[in-house]
Amino acid sequence: MSSAAPIITAEGLKKIYHVGDVEVPALRGVSLSVPRGEFLAIVGPSGSGKSTLFHILGGLASPTAGSVTIDGEDLTKLTDADRTNLRRRKVGFVFQKYNLLPTLSAIDNIRIAQHFGRNKEALSPQFHTLLKELGIHHRLHHKPRAMSGGEQQRVAIARALVNNPAILLADEPTGNLDTENSEIVLHLLRDLNQKIGQTILMITHNPEAAAYAHRTVHMRDGRILD
Repeated sequence: MSSAAPIITAEGLKKIYHVGDVEVPALRGVSLSVPRGEFLAIVGPSGSGKSTLFHILGGLASPTAGSVTIDGEDLTKLTDADRTNLRRRKVGFVFQKYNLLPTLSAIDNIRIAQHFGRNKEALSPQFHTLLKELGIHHRLHHKPRAMSGGEQQRVAIARALVNNPAILLADEPTGNLDTENSEIVLHLLRDLNQKIGQTILMITHNPEAAAYAHRTVHMRDGRILD
C-alpha cells in the first residue's frame, strides 16, 4: 500500500529531438506523481513517449523543459556527475535484454553493481533471503549462458536491488520472456512491492503485464491520456 508522499514528481516535461532541421517532439508536457510504495505501470504503443519518459525519470536523459524530482532531489538542477551519483544511490534499473556481463557469474554481476554503487558492505541476510525468493540462490555461480531467460531476468532484478534503491524502474521486463517466465517475473515484482514496499515504475506495451500494478497510466503521442 502506498503512502501519500510522492517519491517521483514530474511537471510539464517536454523532450524534443532534432533530426537534421526537423524538431521531433517525444514528450509534450507530461506531468506525473508517483507515491512512495506504489507499483505503477505506464502503457503505450511504440512511439508514445513512454521510453523517453522512463529515461528522464531515471536520470539517463535530460528534458528539454519541465522538472523531475526524485526522492526530494530535483534532477534538472543537478550536474551530470550529481545525476550519476543519484542514480547509483536511489534508482535500480531492469531492462528487457537483461544486460548481464556474459563473462561474469550471476553473483559477480550483482557484486559489480555494488561496486558501481560504491557499496562495500557484505550482502545482507535480507538480500540472501531475496535471492532465495527470486529462486536463483542455487544458480549464483553460473554464467548467463548457462541460465534460462527467466533466470537471467531474475539475476537482473537482484542486481537492480542490491544497493537498496528507493525506486525500481523496469523497462519491458517481460519483453524477451515466454508466458510462464513472464508471469514469474511479474509475480516477483508484485511481491517486492507488497512485502518490502518497493516503489516500482514499469513501462510496457502489454495490458496483461500492467494488470499486476496498482495503477496504470496510458500514453500516446507524447502525452498522458489519463
